[in-house]
Order: sequence, then structure tokens, then C-alpha cells
Amino acid sequence: MSGWVSRRFWSEAAIGAAGAGFRVLLDGRAVRTPARNELIVPTRALAEAVRAEWAAVADRIDPRQMPHTRSANAAIDKVAPHFDDVAAMIAAYGETDLLCYRAEGPEELRARQAEAWDPLLDWAARELGARLVVTQGIVPVPQPAESLARLGAAVFALSPFQLTALHDLVSLTGSLVLGLAATDRRFATGRLWELSRIDEAWQIAQWGEDAEAAAAAAIKRAEFEHARNFWSLASCGMSESCAPPPEAET
Repeated sequence: MSGWVSRRFWSEAAIGAAGAGFRVLLDGRAVRTPARNELIVPTRALAEAVRAEWAAVADRIDPRQMPHTRSANAAIDKVAPHFDDVAAMIAAYGETDLLCYRAEGPEELRARQAEAWDPLLDWAARELGARLVVTQGIVPVPQPAESLARLGAAVFALSPFQLTALHDLVSLTGSLVLGLAATDRRFATGRLWELSRIDEAWQIAQWGEDAEAAAAAAIKRAEFEHARNFWSLASCGMSESCAPPPEAET
């Protein structure tokens, strides 16, 4: 069947084996992506998430209610055919990573940034061998070539499905380091999102919160949470536990 149809026509959504992966079947017929590729995902956990979305359709299909299907489609139709270009684009975030650019003032904001971001940079240095340079202001500062190479290697080592998740994690936060940290289950989802919004939280504390901006931020947070969950499901049984990532610090 094609990627999107207007109304439900199937009685049962099931999972079937597909080589080393899994396909979703609607009354025995394989689901296909918008580009007419068969929708085959790498793990049973992700296949179950996609299957559940199709099973939950009551009448009309609403892609907004099917985030795992949409991300799987993107991995197959968009990321896999252009893997090197997408990986290079994401790796380039390391050259101007959000966590490396600190406010020139006031001192309280600088202290908050240091308290929030220094541990993540220490994590990147320790776990990835990528020590990055911190500066003040917005003038670009060169980063060590070896560090950038190691960050790039971590990105290029991913599967198309993992890279799809990382793309969103990085683009939503502006930080390659933070996006890669989101692939480490030791970090809680909510805390990572808060760390990406230190500057915004400061502005809200000073001037109050704008309702429209708050609504936009809520949408982005939901997208961040989905991207991290998609990573977990796409990696389940390969590089990590099948349990969902932690939502809050323990």
C-alpha cells in the first residue's frame, strides 16, 4: 500500500519479519513510504510503535498522530539515500556548538551557563575524546581538528534511523554535544531539554513568558522527546536497553 491514504481500509495491523528487520502489514499487505519504498525498520520495538499507530487509526489518517511512522518514512526516503550529506550537516554543528558560546554578561547568566553546560562538554571530552573550546560572545572560535574528527566519526557511525533521530535532537537544540548526550541513557530527557534552554529561561525570568513563544517551545519539547524515544526504539536490542529513556533525574 502507499505511504498515506485518506481513510482506514484494513482490519488488522501486524508485524512481519523482513530479513534482519521488521515490516508492518495491514491485512497482510506491506506498508510503503511516500516514496514507495517498503517500510522496513531495524528493531521489533520500533515496528511495534509503528504498528500501534496504524492500529489506532479510527477513520481518517492523521499523520500528525503517527510520529513514529513519519520518522521511519524520513529515515528510509530522505536520510538513507543522502546519508553522507545529512551526517556532514549534523557533524558541522560541532564547529559552532551552542554549549561553547557563553554570554559576555551578566555574571549570573554566565554562571548558569557554566554550571549547566560544562558537565556536558566534560562528558564529550571523556566519552568521545572531543574536548571543545569555550568562548564568550558570538564570534566563531576554531575548534580542535581532532575533536571535530571524533565528533564526526560518532555521527557517521550511526544507522539511517539513528541519524534521523540525531538530526532532530541536534537541530532542535543547536548543539551536537547535547544531541549526542541524548543518545546516552544516563541523561534524563527533561533535564537535557532544560539544559538546551538556559538562555531562554533567563530571558523569561527577566521579562516574563510570551504565550506564543511558550506554545512554540512546548511543540519543540514534544518533538525532542519523540526524537529521543525514536532513537531508543531504533537502537533497542542493538546498542541499548528496550526500556524508554528516563524522563526525569532520579
